[in-house]
Amino acid sequence: MTNATDIGAHDVEMEVDPTAETLADEKKNQDVAAVQEIREQIRQIEKGVASKESRFILRVLRNLPNTRRKLNGVVFRNLAQSIYPVGADREAAVALMPAVEKDATELPDVPKKQVASKAPIAEVDAYFYLLLLVKLIDASDLKRAGTCADALMAKISIQNRRTLDLIGAKSYFYFSRVAELKNSLEGIRAFLHARLRTATLRNDFEGQAVLINCLLRNYLHYALYDQADKLVKKSVYPESASNNEWARFLYYLGRIKAAKLEYSDAHKHLVQALRKSPQHAAIGFRQTVQKLIIVVELLLGNIPERVVFRQAGLRQSLGAYFQLTQAVRLGNLKRFGDVVSQYGPKFQLDHTFTLIIRLRHNVIKTAIRSIGLSYSRISPQDIAKRLMLDSAEDAEFIVSKAIRDGVIEATLDPAQNYMRSKESTDIYSTREPQLAFHERISFCLNLHNQSVKAMRYPPKSYGKDLESAEERREREQQDLELAKEMAEDDEDGF
Repeated sequence: MTNATDIGAHDVEMEVDPTAETLADEKKNQDVAAVQEIREQIRQIEKGVASKESRFILRVLRNLPNTRRKLNGVVFRNLAQSIYPVGADREAAVALMPAVEKDATELPDVPKKQVASKAPIAEVDAYFYLLLLVKLIDASDLKRAGTCADALMAKISIQNRRTLDLIGAKSYFYFSRVAELKNSLEGIRAFLHARLRTATLRNDFEGQAVLINCLLRNYLHYALYDQADKLVKKSVYPESASNNEWARFLYYLGRIKAAKLEYSDAHKHLVQALRKSPQHAAIGFRQTVQKLIIVVELLLGNIPERVVFRQAGLRQSLGAYFQLTQAVRLGNLKRFGDVVSQYGPKFQLDHTFTLIIRLRHNVIKTAIRSIGLSYSRISPQDIAKRLMLDSAEDAEFIVSKAIRDGVIEATLDPAQNYMRSKESTDIYSTREPQLAFHERISFCLNLHNQSVKAMRYPPKSYGKDLESAEERREREQQDLELAKEMAEDDEDGF
């Protein structure tokens, strides 16, 4: 009996938990799949270069967000063997690679028939360094990322190949991103201007779009709104740019217009940026744009609808802006001051604090409008008390400006020392409905035009419905015969 118990205990001790081994096998299989996927992408790039069709390269770059999640040191070391021959190029690439994780499983060596025997084409070389740069940014290895970005820019700058334009445009974005993370954006400004000039001369439209956006972000990072405005006025943004680049450009343009007090134009650009952005992704971008739209709408004197603050992905981030909207809607200066003091650091991070400070005048206007609707006659002292102003003279000046701006329909009587509100007129007897209707029609027409421009068509499909030269000659011959028959019929009739 005792022996049987000992044997059973011994069997339990010999059991091995297979979880660690299974996880290692799964990780290895994932790395193998990632290597095969990137090799297929490289074949697509080579196919695009051979056929001079950019759509193959564009398809690879669109898959970059999914590819970047699968990158690691093991994958890069395996790819380097099949891309670079033994020599300085491979050693330079290996020196920039991230370290292999401790629990990583090495992949089998690349077969001799797949080992590179000649240097890769420029597009494949740039794409490999682009993947390497993205991984180093994700790993927060800014020192290697800076070295890799400089090497990538050196490789792209010496080339003049149209098939490299799309990869180059994506590289400019991450080059600027590394400089921003290292807080050295000012140092790359001259280089970006030089590349923009080159891209414009070479009709590199995607590169132009990315470089203009990088420069605008560069200027706005240092609050250089005048320089950013000059860049927008003196450059032509390519209409063939992708929707994502258009969304970024319109957002930067909205920020510039809002800073220069052009709120109507700013609101139009920001709404277009929100519509062009991905509807089910890029939540951070949508939050940033929506915050600025809310502030600009408040500056225009409009109150955003409550449904804006109830959107699933935006509800939590827009909490402070909902409190701000409530304070402006009620015309409560005390509540407005409390919101600004409580959420001031958050507004500064969102780059909306300067615009929100301007809202104090709107709060006062709203309060005066509500006072004018509530009282037919009220003294400046009472207005100062309600608005929590220092003196009745300040209230009198504010009311005078509100009357001049058309905020309220009232008159000031200095002799009797009161403000008398006029009877409210029927708004439908004015031009307000016509102007509102015109604004809606213009918005719909602009939206239709933008939608038509954003549509994509299959390449070289425009000639399918066109007739060939032989068909045209046959049709003309039939027309001539028909004309002769008609002429003979007319002669027979006479």
